[in-house]
Amino acid sequence: MARGFDLSLAHAHLCHVDRDLARWMARVEPVRDESGWRRRLDLVDALARSILSQQLSGKAAATIIGRLEVACGQACIDAQVLSQMSEPDLRACGVSRAKAMALADLAAHQVRGELPSARQMAQMPDEAIIECLTRVRGVGRWTAEMLLVFQLGRPDILPLDDLGVRKGLRIVEGGEMPSRHRLAERGEVWAPFRSLAARYLWRIADSGFQ
Repeated sequence: MARGFDLSLAHAHLCHVDRDLARWMARVEPVRDESGWRRRLDLVDALARSILSQQLSGKAAATIIGRLEVACGQACIDAQVLSQMSEPDLRACGVSRAKAMALADLAAHQVRGELPSARQMAQMPDEAIIECLTRVRGVGRWTAEMLLVFQLGRPDILPLDDLGVRKGLRIVEGGEMPSRHRLAERGEVWAPFRSLAARYLWRIADSGFQ
């Protein structure tokens, strides 16, 4: 399975099946960025950065990641290097105890050969990848879904527990904050391009429109 999908085709599909969403899509900057799909995927590096960024501002996360890169001696956060770092080493970089334990578990999974390669993931369905990745401490469904959307370019991911996606739908519908069930129900017509719908809902949520 190739990484990424045809954004123009997906955009046309969403506009055809959901005119209310289409009107809001026209009011925000178009989604065109496909750079994440073209970069070589290093799964450990991507998951480590996601773990480190949890519940932190972008600036704080970047500072900690920068310190860890210096400690690793390279820009890529590597499983072999992580496995050799002690908890005090990680804590010295500003990593919390819980995240240090998560990084250690991530490295152990990779060293034991329990994480899929990029080639293997290309042959795996979305749910199989999510199930595999969420076995790692500190990697929940949302983190796995973000990897599927932004790094693997999977076309049909709708993060039902994402507050930003739900906020975007609230603006589109003009009512109360939609439930998880309501988001899933509305999203049925967006298939097989729910990933692009989610990205537009994030933009709508961040647009300042109410």
